[in-house]
Amino acid sequence: MRALPGLLAARAPTPRLLLLLQCLLATARPSSADGSAPDLPFTSLPLREEMMANNFSWESHNISLTEHSSMPVEKNITLERPSNVNLTCQFTTSGDLNAVNVTWKKDSEQLENNYLVSATGSTLYTQYRFTIINSKQMGSYSCFFREEKEQRGTFNFKVPELHGKNKPLISYVGDSTVLTCKCQNCFPLNWTWYSTNGSIKVPVGVQMNKYVINGTYANETKLKITQLLEEDGGSYWCHALFQVGESEEHIELVVLSYLVPLKPFLAIVAEVVLLVAAILLCEKYTQKEKKHSDEGKEFEQTEQLKSDDSNGIENNVPRHRKNESLGQ
Repeated sequence: MRALPGLLAARAPTPRLLLLLQCLLATARPSSADGSAPDLPFTSLPLREEMMANNFSWESHNISLTEHSSMPVEKNITLERPSNVNLTCQFTTSGDLNAVNVTWKKDSEQLENNYLVSATGSTLYTQYRFTIINSKQMGSYSCFFREEKEQRGTFNFKVPELHGKNKPLISYVGDSTVLTCKCQNCFPLNWTWYSTNGSIKVPVGVQMNKYVINGTYANETKLKITQLLEEDGGSYWCHALFQVGESEEHIELVVLSYLVPLKPFLAIVAEVVLLVAAILLCEKYTQKEKKHSDEGKEFEQTEQLKSDDSNGIENNVPRHRKNESLGQ
């Protein structure tokens, strides 16, 4: 079997074909004649991820700084699904814009020079484009403008926060309780509940009749615990899985026996009994002291009367004798 001529044999390109290829490459290559950096939003992405990025929505955020800014400026951004991101920082100064050094960092790692820098009037702009596909691309992205001092703007990318119950949930032995977790305007891929056994998180066993996990809406989850025991008390964690990360929240459950509410009442009753007993003892002691005092006074009065009587008799005897002597 022979190969068809012209299909497998190599043919030398004609000069006309070479000129056409050069023209095509020249039109495809970004121009830098105006001095601005080429717009390369996804140069670091593999081809497969770059094709995927074309289907993602765009997230655009900006931060404004001046030479008089005294504190770094931060912006928190909530993200739950892969997105193309366009971050812009602008820096206004009265100095020379050419003397301002511009850099970008992700967390503490400096990013490559695939960002744009441009100027308009007294304002310097820098733009960084990238794609967030998973949790590795989440974090903090910061732009730095270094003139006489450094100014910083930071974009913090986080998955949605979960909200449970701030205060401990209190229930009683034998009752049932429901723990609820939710997030605002979010749709997790999956919800999971954990209980804390010491320092280890243990998945809640839904196969047991004791636990029931459900939720009325996609942005919430509920854990129902029946036939509560005192050992069911502790920390429970709800865990939400998103395409670009995960988030969790904990709820404290306190399980009391029915005797526990009576303890304060019994303590109050005991205090009242002790107080009444102390009052009765004081009154009894006071009455006893008063009785002894009254008896002492009566005894003194009796002795005084006896003393007065004896003194009267003694005084009468000499007078009687004196009268007798005068009569004689």
